[in-house]
Amino acid sequence: MNDQSLRPQSGDFGYGSSLAADRQRVLRNTYALLALSLIPTVLGAWVGVSTGLLATMGAGASAILFFVGAFGLMFVVEKTKNSSTGVYALLGFTFFMGLMLSRLLASILGFKNGGTLIMTAFGGTAGIFFAMATLATVVKRDLSGLTKFLFVGAVIAMIAGVANIFLQSTGVHLALLVAVLGIFSAFMLVDVKRVVDGGETNYISATLAIYLDLYNVFTALLQLLGIFGGDRD
Repeated sequence: MNDQSLRPQSGDFGYGSSLAADRQRVLRNTYALLALSLIPTVLGAWVGVSTGLLATMGAGASAILFFVGAFGLMFVVEKTKNSSTGVYALLGFTFFMGLMLSRLLASILGFKNGGTLIMTAFGGTAGIFFAMATLATVVKRDLSGLTKFLFVGAVIAMIAGVANIFLQSTGVHLALLVAVLGIFSAFMLVDVKRVVDGGETNYISATLAIYLDLYNVFTALLQLLGIFGGDRD
C-alpha cells in the first residue's frame, strides 16, 4: 500500500478551511438578519398596541388571522429565500408577528409592573438563546434526530392551544406554556447547531427558524410571568 494514501493531501486543508468559512459566514449572516428582524417586530408591536388594531377581535378570529397570515408569509419567505426578496419577505413576516404580539403586550401592560415583566421576558429569552447558541458550538453529537420529536410536540401543543380557546382551562393553558417553553428552547439548540454543522446553508431559512423559536419562547415566558408575577394593584 502506498503510504501517501494515509497522509492528508494539501488540498484537504484548503477544502476544510473553505467549508468552515462558509459555515461561519452563514452563521454571521443569520445572527445579523436575526438582529435586524427585531426592528420590524418592535415596530409591528408598537403599531398594534398604539392603535388597538387587534383589541376588538375575538380570540377565534385572532387565531385564524394569526395562522393564515403566519403560514402564508412563511411560505413566501421560503419561496424567495434564494434572492434578496427573501430578506424583505422575512422582515414583512416579522412585522406581522410583532403586530400579532401586540394583544399580549397590551394585556401585560395592563399590569402595574407590565414594563418590568416585558423586559424580564426579553432578558430571559436572550439568556436562553445565549445558552442554546453556546451549547450548539460545544455539543459534538448530531441532534437532527430530535427534530421529528420536537415537531410532533409542537403540533400537539398547537392543536391543544386551539382547543383551549374554547375550553378556557387554566390548567391546560399553564401546561401548554411550560411545554412550549421547553420545546422551542430545544428547537433553538437544534436549529443553531444545524447551521454550525453546515446542515442549513441558507441564512434566510436559518433566521426564520431561529426567529420562530425566539418568538415562541418569549411569548410563553411573558405569559407565565404575567400569570405568576402580574401586579394589578
